[in-house]
Amino acid sequence: MTYQQTIADADKQIAPYARTWSGIDAESVARMRLQNRFQSGLDIARYAAAIMRRDMAAYDADPANYTQSLGCWHGFIGQQKMISIKKHFGNTKGRYLYLSGWMVAALRSEFGPLPDQSMHEKTTVPALIEELYTFLRQADARELGGLFRDLDAAREAGDEVKAKQIQAAIDNHETHIVPIIADIDAGFGNAEATYLLSKKMIEAGACCIQIENQVSDEKQCGHQDGKVTVPHEDFLAKIRAVRYAFMELGVDDGVIVARTDSLGAGLTKQIAFTREAGDIGDQYNAFLDCDEVDASAIGHGDVLITRNGKLLKPKRLPSNLYQFRSGTGEDRCVLDSITSLQNGADLLWIETEKPHIAQIGGMVSRIREVIPNAKLVYNNSPSFNWTLNFRQQVFDAWAAEGKDVSAYDRAKLMSIDYDGTDLAAEADERIRTFQRDAAAQAGIFHHLITLPTYHTAALSTDNLAREYFGDAGMLGYVKNVQREEIRQGIACVKHQNMAGSDIGDDHKEYFAGEAALKAGGKDNTMNQFAA
Repeated sequence: MTYQQTIADADKQIAPYARTWSGIDAESVARMRLQNRFQSGLDIARYAAAIMRRDMAAYDADPANYTQSLGCWHGFIGQQKMISIKKHFGNTKGRYLYLSGWMVAALRSEFGPLPDQSMHEKTTVPALIEELYTFLRQADARELGGLFRDLDAAREAGDEVKAKQIQAAIDNHETHIVPIIADIDAGFGNAEATYLLSKKMIEAGACCIQIENQVSDEKQCGHQDGKVTVPHEDFLAKIRAVRYAFMELGVDDGVIVARTDSLGAGLTKQIAFTREAGDIGDQYNAFLDCDEVDASAIGHGDVLITRNGKLLKPKRLPSNLYQFRSGTGEDRCVLDSITSLQNGADLLWIETEKPHIAQIGGMVSRIREVIPNAKLVYNNSPSFNWTLNFRQQVFDAWAAEGKDVSAYDRAKLMSIDYDGTDLAAEADERIRTFQRDAAAQAGIFHHLITLPTYHTAALSTDNLAREYFGDAGMLGYVKNVQREEIRQGIACVKHQNMAGSDIGDDHKEYFAGEAALKAGGKDNTMNQFAA
């Protein structure tokens, strides 16, 4: 409904109670309703799922329509990202938020900082989703509140043209609510545990859940060693559990991202159950590293399988884990991806050890031979040394083309000595266009950075500490923080407003009229930033 229609609707509801509700103003009710457009997390999940589905269809039509997000560990961080995106680009189209399990473990656990091994409280994940959307809804309320104040000022000035323009802006207001891709790790237990946690996440607003094929109780960060995968049927049971949760709660468009860590995982905890040659269990077992054995040489406690009429002993480690044959990672990733898409997943995530378009694209082309519209979510990870990786890629490409690279030491290309070179410039250009090129050449629908604000917070804090506690003193804060906030128009320079002070003043006036004691009067020091 438009602003005026919302006012009229509220007026109808108030009318039967005119004698006892005389202090309730229909326009104030309308403003509060518009500032609280989403009544529940499920409303948000359904709204955001529809956005993702439209974006996926747009990408299928043209890979230039790829999407992006940045990882969040606090509601304020997510809010500021969306405010900044609207400020710089005018809308939030194609921009999401990512909820990183790594950052939840490192920054939100009651145990303190933890490694990315699913040791943090699983309830922290839905709690963070709810927190993110609380802050995004507050961003809506704040922005609309400013428009309402501008509308009142235009009316008081008798400027009907401006009042109509502001009312049109209210009617066409774009919410800060965007999809969140939420990391459920390996499901935090069995399929039932995955289902229960998925429900909590969806009820908090999640429209997209990302789940990985590692063993839940052996889970490792995707960019560390020691990863252990599960047979496909185990993983598919968890994908189905997530889908059941979406459907039970009426989020029929919910999106599931199936992540495979097989490229860097050389171990499995289980030998897959198989009914016949060539089934999915048999395909999984075919990657096991085995030795052929004679029946007469079977040792105590040996575990044996048969393949093509041969008796084989899978190599088992003292940890009771079985190892895969070296060099099978890409083949396993392809099989994982095809199987997941054939059994309910919507998007893929292939965790790689470096950002290399040819490597990713090679796997995607094989997947698309079976699933033509296969699409990826890709982690533009801070675990990669982007500078070194791309300088080495350029070095290798130039060497292959016969260019003279004798001025460069491939092993030391990270050195500052190379920063001003042609090779460094070419590498930086490839980094700049990586997302666009990977979207076109490697099937990547969504690019995200998992831990950006973890690193930006550390960097900015280090710079401030050096200045403030050093010779610069207070100038270290004023020059490098506050003055830049003012110059760049950062909303948080008015931190009282950002925290909801003006929204509270509006409500006080609704509730108490002229008797309202408001915080935003002439003595509020935030007025110093009005200019």
